[in-house]
Amino acid sequence: MDRLRHTFPHPMLYPYPVMKIIYQRISLSLFASVLASFTTAIPSPAQAPAPDSPAIESQAHDIVSRLTLEQKIELLGGIDSMYTHAIPAVGLPRFKMSDASVGVRTWGPTTAYAGGVSLAATWDTGFARTLGESLGRDARSRNVNFLLGPGVNIARSPIGGRNFEYFSEDPHLNSILVVPYIEGVQSQGVIATVKHYALNSQEFNRHDASSDIDERTMREIYLPAFEAAVTKGHVDAVMNSYNLINGVHATQNEFLNIKVLKGEWGFKGVLMSDWDATYDGVAAANNGLDLEMPSPRFMNAKNLLPAVKSGEVKESTIDDKVLRLVRTELRYGFTARPQFDPADSTYSVAGRAVAMQGALESITLLKNEGHILPLDPAKIKTIAIIGPDAYPAIPGGGGSSEAQAFEPISQLTGIANLLGANVHVLYSRGLPNVNDVFRHTRWDGDVKIATYHSHDFTGTPEPGTRRNVAEYKADQWEPADQSPRSIRYSASYKAEDTGKYLLIGAASGEDAFKILVDGVPVLDQVHAEGQVPKYVSIDLTAGQTVNVQADYLPQAAGSRFGFGLAYEPSLIAPEATQFAKLADVVVVALGFDTASEGEGHDRTFTLPWGQDALIEAVAAANPHTVVTLTSGGAMDTRRWLDKVPALLHVYYPGQEGGTAIAQVLFGQHNPEGKLPISFDRDWENSPSKPYYYGTPGGDTILHTIGDNGKPLDYTIQHINYGDRLMVGYRYWTTTGKHPLFPFGFGLSYTTFNFSNLQTPSSVASGSTVSVSFDVANTGNVAGAEVAQLYVSDPSAKAVRPERELKGFEKVILAPGETKHLTLKLDARAFSYWSDSAKKWTIDPGKFTILVGDSSESTPLHADVTLN
Repeated sequence: MDRLRHTFPHPMLYPYPVMKIIYQRISLSLFASVLASFTTAIPSPAQAPAPDSPAIESQAHDIVSRLTLEQKIELLGGIDSMYTHAIPAVGLPRFKMSDASVGVRTWGPTTAYAGGVSLAATWDTGFARTLGESLGRDARSRNVNFLLGPGVNIARSPIGGRNFEYFSEDPHLNSILVVPYIEGVQSQGVIATVKHYALNSQEFNRHDASSDIDERTMREIYLPAFEAAVTKGHVDAVMNSYNLINGVHATQNEFLNIKVLKGEWGFKGVLMSDWDATYDGVAAANNGLDLEMPSPRFMNAKNLLPAVKSGEVKESTIDDKVLRLVRTELRYGFTARPQFDPADSTYSVAGRAVAMQGALESITLLKNEGHILPLDPAKIKTIAIIGPDAYPAIPGGGGSSEAQAFEPISQLTGIANLLGANVHVLYSRGLPNVNDVFRHTRWDGDVKIATYHSHDFTGTPEPGTRRNVAEYKADQWEPADQSPRSIRYSASYKAEDTGKYLLIGAASGEDAFKILVDGVPVLDQVHAEGQVPKYVSIDLTAGQTVNVQADYLPQAAGSRFGFGLAYEPSLIAPEATQFAKLADVVVVALGFDTASEGEGHDRTFTLPWGQDALIEAVAAANPHTVVTLTSGGAMDTRRWLDKVPALLHVYYPGQEGGTAIAQVLFGQHNPEGKLPISFDRDWENSPSKPYYYGTPGGDTILHTIGDNGKPLDYTIQHINYGDRLMVGYRYWTTTGKHPLFPFGFGLSYTTFNFSNLQTPSSVASGSTVSVSFDVANTGNVAGAEVAQLYVSDPSAKAVRPERELKGFEKVILAPGETKHLTLKLDARAFSYWSDSAKKWTIDPGKFTILVGDSSESTPLHADVTLN
């Protein structure tokens, strides 16, 4: 992409629509023509999957008939972490998988795209297809057969650790985007895997959390995207989630796997487990699981051979699983051709263009007071770029989706590259590393250490002292230590200044800790799969001394724990405010990163420690401060939002994010992203807050059989989905309350107008309803708008949300241009799930159609009667 630009005059010489054509259409076609020249020289084996046929079915049955029962069972488990088993005797090689989300990340460096929540923020079905195709090509170039994505779970809560991987809070938006994404991947001869089925809308305690939910809520909110993936996208693999649903693990859930997925939806592909998400081999075999990954800990010969011989598991059940795997592999031609496609590049310049497009389309402008944006580079001599997320680049969140990009562009380098050599660029991270805070805490004397050889601080401890406790190791996982230990740290702290102090504690892996100040608990990290540093603000006066006690329960050998106390203003690097004062404008890049938002743990709703204070300090030094936020969703902005004139939500923008952010800031691209989530003001009033961490006293003990044949006991935490249908904007519009920024919201450098809504006054129930209207660009620059159509059912017999998204279309308009759009609503758009009738139901009567640019801005209304 950067090389291409050298062939064109400076982009500021072109108006926005011309630039869009140059960068997104001409460049992509040029890349395509370059690739085409290679494909003419090297025959490409790429092919979309063949449809089911009698020939394929006959061949699959023939292969299965030549397998012994032991060989069939062997095929039900993975091997070497990312492969299926091979059975050379019948011509079955092993097939390769890769994690996905922002890129094909398992097998070395790759193109890192703006995926997941960023894709949803584009509201662009055409781009979803383009992204899927590019991921498919990247997979083929790495010899990958199964791409383990997309993830389509609902962003029920802003603190969900994997929201950045998933799409949005809305089932319709997820459903519409997932279909072209899957079609794009599978058109390249790669199996897409929709995940995590189902109700994996939290990361804390994910192996042992039961999502307890009524069927209507499940059907209307949490299953539609999976249904669309299967029935419309024809996805060929589905991945079960870790969690339980109504007390039964997803991998052995008869209702989800047999009744709904393979029964109602007619899924004929492969249902695989998430990695180590199987808990009972016989129950999983009998309840729909086809493939246990990454290895057969439970669905193995030791467990299943006796079960088949006793009749507890039918051999026909095993046959069906093997047939699904073999049939799918035959449809893709995996046994007849190499998966590697020499027509695709491992380092893909065309992929960089797709990554750039996703970043440009997703960046969402949330505040632009006084029209400070776009910035005029001609008026800037010095710019300060400050913050932990300014450098290095953060293409995506953490965990199994984290991709190592070849050349990720940070916000610092993206802005500096755009401005050129004549503008002075000042950079500061603004905050220290967390272990630096721990190391430099000025305790009043040494920290006393008492190490107990027990898990509960009983017995005679071994004493010790240390100047500081700074042994935190982010993302470090070690084997569990079988010897019991508990460590108590005691220290005193004397405040030198009056004001806010941050007490920070951090441990790794499954370690737990509790910190008390003057005997009062202030921080508590329970034993869990993963975690991020925790902090609390306390007010102290100069000369005040407090006693701090930290109780630490390590799960591994050694210590991975640190804690410290610091005067909040002292955390801000002096050069940060100095640079801010010198600059014409400041960009503060804040939010989360791979360590603070990722798989295996939920994140905080507050920004990571010190970032609120950093924004306040920079904004006080320079009123021309623009904030960019990196995250998978909403976060607390209350301390500083009214102190800065501009705010950009950049999500996780992929490897080209720094360049895209620079182009949006300086007007080379008009921001067009729209929020795919409601941006809550605070965690306390978030709709999911009362239910998110489970019902007190609702725990039970489950027993299962491990791979050694012995029972395993574990505690289940029941999570009551008591918010039911009132997820995100459904709650806000129904209650009449308001989030900080509504679902579907996003500002532009131009303005738009909606008019001329036309709908039939009445139609027969179940008929398709056509809704048409005009969208006009009333500003002086070209831009993109997302027209959103919501349906309200005031005459329903059942309780329904006040409005629900049922249609949308993205349009690009030149200044003064008007387009007439027509959206069609099928029967499902007016239906709700009836638990009593066990089907989708329409109550005849009046429905209201609402059209606008967000869930709370719908200027066009019309009534339609369904007879």
